[in-house]
Amino acid sequence: MAEIVILGAGLGGVIAAYEIKNKVRAEDRVTLVSRGDAYHFVPSNPWVAVSWRDRKSIEVKLPAVMKKRGIAFVDSPAKQVLPAQNRLALDDGRSIPYDYLVIATGPDLAFDEIPGLGPAANTQSICHVDHAEKAALAFDAFCKNPGPIVVGAVQGASCFGPAYEFAMILDTELRARRIRDRVPMTFVTSEPYIGHLGLDGVGDTKGLLESEMRNRHIKWITNARVASVDPGLMHVEEINEDGSVKAVHDLPFGFSMMLPAFRGVAALKGAEGLTNPRGFVLIDKNQRNPTYRNIFSIGVTVAIPPMGKTAVPVGVPKTGFMIESMVTATAENIGALLRGKAADAEATWNAICLADFGDGGVAFVAQPQIPPRNVNWSAEGKWVHLAKEAFEKYFLGKVRKGRSEPFYEGLVMDVLGIKKVKD
Repeated sequence: MAEIVILGAGLGGVIAAYEIKNKVRAEDRVTLVSRGDAYHFVPSNPWVAVSWRDRKSIEVKLPAVMKKRGIAFVDSPAKQVLPAQNRLALDDGRSIPYDYLVIATGPDLAFDEIPGLGPAANTQSICHVDHAEKAALAFDAFCKNPGPIVVGAVQGASCFGPAYEFAMILDTELRARRIRDRVPMTFVTSEPYIGHLGLDGVGDTKGLLESEMRNRHIKWITNARVASVDPGLMHVEEINEDGSVKAVHDLPFGFSMMLPAFRGVAALKGAEGLTNPRGFVLIDKNQRNPTYRNIFSIGVTVAIPPMGKTAVPVGVPKTGFMIESMVTATAENIGALLRGKAADAEATWNAICLADFGDGGVAFVAQPQIPPRNVNWSAEGKWVHLAKEAFEKYFLGKVRKGRSEPFYEGLVMDVLGIKKVKD
C-alpha cells in the first residue's frame, strides 16, 4: 500500500485528490490536507467583494465529499514539509508519512513587502474569500461617501486578470448605484503595458483592455512600483525601461484593492533543492521535483521563470486550465510509478481565461501559455459574463459531487468552440 498525500485544498488540490484517487491502485490511500474544511471558488471573489455573491454560494464543505470518494481528509495547516524524512509535520502536532507528496498549497501573499499594503493595513484584497468579504464591507462604507478609487497589481505580482476584472466590476456597480460620476478611478500595474497579463499579451488583449478602460473612464499607470501606502494615499513610482524613476505619483483614494506579489508558503522553507529563492517549488516537465523524486507540485506554488526582462518585476500567472493540465499529468505519473512504469506524462500548460467585467468581459486562449503559440486568441462581449456565471455553477457542481473528469477542458472548449491543440 502506498500513501499519497496532497497538501492544499484549493482548485488544484481538490481536483488532484479526485483524479489521483482514480489513478491509484485499490490498496493505496489518498489523503488531502487542508487549512480549513471548505473549498472556495476563488474566481468568484471579485463578485463577493461587491456583494454579488456571498460566501455560502461559492463554498463547498469538503469532509463529507472526500469521505464519499474514499479520500481521507485532514483539517490542519502544515507546519513543515520534511522531504528527507518523507513526512509532513502539521500545526496540531500530528505527523503524516507519505510515499508520494503533491504540493498544491497555493501562494503566501506578500503584503508585508510594501509598507501599508493589504487588508490588515490600508488596501483591500480579493485573493481569499475572507479578504473579499472584508472588501465588501469597505466598499459599502465607501459608497456612502464616494471618492477616488485605485485598483491594480503591485511589483512582483503574477495574477493580473482579477485586477482588471475588479476594476471593471467596480465601474459596473458604481454606475448601478448612480455614483460613478463621483468616483475617479486609476489602474496601477507593474505590467509594461495594459493587457500584458504576465504573458506578453494574448491576441489583442492590449487593444481590447485599453479600449475598455478608456470607455469606462479609467486612467492607468504602467511600469508602476508601489513604494508605500498611507491611509487614503498611495505612493507610486513610474519606472523607465532603464530602471530609473520617470515620475512619482501620490494617488489619493477612498477605496483601493491591490493584488500582492506571491511567494512560497512557510512550510516549504528549509529543504535544499525543494524551492527557488522565492519559495516556489522546483519541478521538471513531469511536475516532479528534481531533488526529491517522490514530490510533485501543481498550481500557483510551482516555479515558472518570468516571460522576459521588464522595467518592474512581473510574474507569470498559473490559470485554472493550466493547473488542471498539471493535475492530470501528476495523477497519470503517480499512477504509472505505482505500477512500476515511467512517469512521462507532461502538462500542456495552456491558458484559458474568462475575465468578467460585470456587464461584459474579455476571453483569451493561449496554447501553449508561453510563446510562441499555436493558438493566440482573444475576444470580448456580454457572453463572457454569462459564460463565467455558467462555469461557476458547473465547477462548484463538480466539486460538490466529487466528479473527476476534466473541468476546464470539457466546458470552456465547448463554450468557446475551440478544438484542443495537441502540443
